Amino acid sequence: MLELNRFPFRNRTRLITTKSHFFQIQQQFLKEVYKLLEWDIGVILSLKRTGIKREIIKKALTEEKCVSTKTSAADLVTETDHLVEDLIISELRKKFPSHRFIAEESTAAGEKCVLTDSPTWIIDPIDGTCNFVHRFPTVAVSIGFAVNQELEFGVIYHCTEERLYTGRRGQGAFCNEQRLRVSRETDLSKALVLTEIGPKRDPDTLKLFFSNMERLLHAKAHGVRVIGSSTLALCHLASGAADAYYQFGLHCWDLAAATVIIREAGGIVIDTSGGPLDLMSCRVVAAGTREMAMLIAQALQTINYGRDDEK
Repeated sequence: MLELNRFPFRNRTRLITTKSHFFQIQQQFLKEVYKLLEWDIGVILSLKRTGIKREIIKKALTEEKCVSTKTSAADLVTETDHLVEDLIISELRKKFPSHRFIAEESTAAGEKCVLTDSPTWIIDPIDGTCNFVHRFPTVAVSIGFAVNQELEFGVIYHCTEERLYTGRRGQGAFCNEQRLRVSRETDLSKALVLTEIGPKRDPDTLKLFFSNMERLLHAKAHGVRVIGSSTLALCHLASGAADAYYQFGLHCWDLAAATVIIREAGGIVIDTSGGPLDLMSCRVVAAGTREMAMLIAQALQTINYGRDDEK
């Protein structure tokens, strides 16, 4: 395999003289990254190369944890979040020393969360930390990859069920090598909708959250579910087990990998306004069909969580 830390993509100002040449080098670069997706990301997620078995999260799930809070009493972090994030970044940095990283715990510690044109890995080391703290087994690791601010592929690993969800732009989405397909439902009165609460618990935010849920139930949706992991909820959407998802208060590391997987499974991921997705906006609507996505977006009242790139 080509060693990408020596790859001429980093020296494109000197080497690229035409747009076609640039395109060829970028495509070659992405092919090499895709090889990592196929051969190394599963290894990184299982943590075998560090000498730590992939059961690290499953094992920690059953043990006592040192728990801290971040933005609110419901926004939790554990030592395992930090450990898994450090392991993933260290393994990727060995192969791609020039790449950028956006990761949940690093951002919480003060690193800037800005998506540039540079190759960027977007990482959530444990999605569903509250579940993890309470030993509720809906827990995942999420890794997305973007170049030129375009999401190229995503990997989400359901730790307790050993399900590996993958999506690569233009190449489809899979769970343990089985092709994923979204629901084609367009009628909200026949839909199962997923959401998450978000970290804010002040009265005004909770009033809006429950009002949005009430609006969907008044529209005769079959049900609204909260499972405690936005990335796995989005994977359920990609697999056709649910028809729509919406949330205010999630982050780019919750969305990056899942967005590729849903789109490659045939679904739609948009802003809650009905416009194009803004990865840094802390809000999303996703569905199997555009009709369903627009029905959800039109029903929602906005809950303001600011932007990831302004925190």
